[in-house]
Amino acid sequence: MPEFVFLNGRIVPADQALVSVFDAGFTHAAGLFETLRAYDGKVMRLDDHLDRLIHSAAQLGLQMPASMEAGLPSSKGDLRRAAYEVLQANRLRDARLRLTITPGSVPRPGQSMEHPAPPSVLITAGPVQPYPAELYRHGMRVAICPYKQNRFDPLAGHKTLAYLPRLLAMKEAAARKCNEALWFTTDNHLAEGSICNVFIVRDGALSTPPLDTPVLPGVVRKAVIELSRENDIALTEEPILIETLLTASEVFLTGSVLEIMPVTFIERHQVGEGVPGPTTVRLADLYRHLVAKECAPDA
Repeated sequence: MPEFVFLNGRIVPADQALVSVFDAGFTHAAGLFETLRAYDGKVMRLDDHLDRLIHSAAQLGLQMPASMEAGLPSSKGDLRRAAYEVLQANRLRDARLRLTITPGSVPRPGQSMEHPAPPSVLITAGPVQPYPAELYRHGMRVAICPYKQNRFDPLAGHKTLAYLPRLLAMKEAAARKCNEALWFTTDNHLAEGSICNVFIVRDGALSTPPLDTPVLPGVVRKAVIELSRENDIALTEEPILIETLLTASEVFLTGSVLEIMPVTFIERHQVGEGVPGPTTVRLADLYRHLVAKECAPDA
C-alpha cells in the first residue's frame, strides 16, 4: 500500500510530496515538530501537542498558518483533523505521527520580505517501531552527554528542527553501548534526555527538573505529574545535581513513543538494585491504564 502524507492542505502520496528547496526548514533548520502516538485510531493527548507547538511558535516568532488561503490549515481544529486524515489515508490504528511546521520559503537576495511565504505544514504517519520489550523488563543503560544545555539558548525548551546536537549525543551514547544520553546544563543541573524527559526517585520521593531548567514541557511528563498527584505519589519539580542523580534509587525516562522507560544503569553506575523500581513499575502501569481510558473507541 502506498504511503500518504498531509502537505499544505492536501493528502498526497509520499513520493509526490514536494517542498521548496528554499524552505526555511531545509535551508536554516527553522521550524518546529511534534512526535505523536496513536493508539487504536486515537492520538494520545493531541491537543497538548498542538498547544505546545502553538506556544513555541509564538515564543520563537514563527508564523503559524493563519488562513485557509492555499488550502493551509488555519486553526488547532484544522491541524487535529489533518492528523486523523493522515491516519485514515494510511489505514493505521496504532501509529507514530510527526507534525512539522516551517516558515516556508525564505526570501532570496533582492526579493521583498513584505509578503512572506505561507508556512509549510507536513504530517506523516507510519507503523510504530516499539522499543525492545527487554528494555522495559530490565531497564535501559544511559550515558552522560558530553555536551551542555544552555539556559540562554533561545531554542532550549522547544522542539525545533535544529536537532543535530541531539543526534550527535545519541551517536556518542551508542558508541558507549548506551541507549540514551542525559543532558546537563552549563551550571551542572540535570536537564533531560536527547529525546525524552527524566524523573528520579530518591528517599521515596519522585522528582524531575523544573521547566525553567530549561527542559521541554513533555506531554508524557505532564501526564506522569498528573498521575502522581492523583495517586498520592510525592513529587517535586526541583533542580537535580549529578550527585543527586547518582544516589537515586530509581530513574526513568518519558516520551510519547518511549512511554515510561526504566533506567537501570548510568554508564557503569548501577541505579538502585539494577532492576526497574516499584515507583517506575507503578507509574508505567498507571500510564497504560490512562492510555486505555483516553484512547478507548468511545472516549
